[in-house]
Amino acid sequence: MWTRLIAAALVGGALVAAATPSRAQFYDDRFTGGAPSNRLYTMMGSPIAKTTVSYAGAYSPGTIVINTSERRLYYVLAGGQAIRYGIGVGRVGFTWAGMTRVSAKKEWPAWTPPAQMLARRPDLPRHMKGGIENPLGARAMYLGSSLYRIHGSNEPETIGQAVSSGCFRMTNEDVVDLYSRVNIGARVVVLR
Repeated sequence: MWTRLIAAALVGGALVAAATPSRAQFYDDRFTGGAPSNRLYTMMGSPIAKTTVSYAGAYSPGTIVINTSERRLYYVLAGGQAIRYGIGVGRVGFTWAGMTRVSAKKEWPAWTPPAQMLARRPDLPRHMKGGIENPLGARAMYLGSSLYRIHGSNEPETIGQAVSSGCFRMTNEDVVDLYSRVNIGARVVVLR
């Protein structure tokens, strides 16, 4: 009798585990704090783990260096090191390079697609309040006077891909970390 009960419990546990989605659901104030509602946030870890690396570039601490061909963003630290994050970049025809500065920072930013994007994708909303479903994610750092941003994403599976319209996507977890380190006015260098 005990053998049957233990076997039934093991089979039941396996069925529950198999039915559980691969994304972990949890409540975390870093992601829901300041959002329009207090809902569970579904998050999948970045396919490219954040890590501290040696960095030999000639950039001062606090500089952001984006290497679009690597699909990595480096936040330069003192002592020849940097924090390296995985990012999503612009698809073919939407890449760019140059130097700019962080002109603004926003938590749970609203999103208004530009006219060019709406012409390509008329199905998009004309305006979207900040929140979990917003494609700009949990944080955004605006780049100069352009429409480009370093921002979070509600599609973490796109990290490491070339799918954006020129912005740099990060997981919400990574963008919250970077946002806490970056000052307005920080130099941003975008390399191809």
